[in-house]
Amino acid sequence: MTDPFDSRKTRAAAWFRTLRDRIVAEFERLEDEFGTGTPGRFEVTPTVRADGGGGLMSVMRGGRVFEKVGVNVSEVHGTLGERAQKAMAARGVPGMAEDPRFWASGISLVAHMVNPHSPAVHMNTRMFWTPGAAWFGGGADLNPAIEYAEDTAHFHGQMQAACDAHSPEYYAKFKAWADEYFFVPHRGRARGVGGIFYDDLNTGDWEADFAFTQAVGSAFLPAFVPVTERRQGTAWSEDDREQQLRHRGLYAEYNLVYDRGTKFGLETGHDANAVLMSLPPIAKWY
Repeated sequence: MTDPFDSRKTRAAAWFRTLRDRIVAEFERLEDEFGTGTPGRFEVTPTVRADGGGGLMSVMRGGRVFEKVGVNVSEVHGTLGERAQKAMAARGVPGMAEDPRFWASGISLVAHMVNPHSPAVHMNTRMFWTPGAAWFGGGADLNPAIEYAEDTAHFHGQMQAACDAHSPEYYAKFKAWADEYFFVPHRGRARGVGGIFYDDLNTGDWEADFAFTQAVGSAFLPAFVPVTERRQGTAWSEDDREQQLRHRGLYAEYNLVYDRGTKFGLETGHDANAVLMSLPPIAKWY
């Protein structure tokens, strides 16, 4: 019997791959336009999940603009392990004990910049399916080591425009969710200046939820690229670099201790290099 979600899975996975291609091309354009020396290029590596599926890991290291950036896409499936089943059941996903099959696809991006005045950034969007439920999730957040109010305002403005086009309630709700989700309890502070975050999005209208998820993904480049271009000519000092490296330590702590995607990827057997792509190439701690 054909799963009515099969065509939807295909469409979602194709969109995430299309978005990946657009972002990779734009980031390589930035490498060509700014800085000196040899422009960075993405190294693309297929990833395989032993129990089913895989994806593409695209990582650029040592670029002129990007010290390290990863843009990963995946489409995986299989059976959730006991810990993952319990986690899903605790979030209200029905039927986990009876049928723990799952399918998931998405794009995940983290960029760590050369210039300390140029903010790091994270973005992901995804679709998740189980026999009992299906939903979308994702968002984007800006992580400057040295904050500029105009950069923060621009980034949030683009995220708000994407939200407002779909619901007048989304931006306030998903901004607050990001502020809570990206908070680092053991440091008593946020890891950045926020953005939006949402999960378990299933309004009963799959097409509307998919369209919103596409809008969030499409808003990423207009939100991030102008900020990046604005900061490329800003001179920086060794003190600025020190501040950047310490902020990266905070980012690494969050991703290893709290990030839901990191935990899920490792617990479900996805390629560890792809899961840990988000970690900065160099970081410091106090």
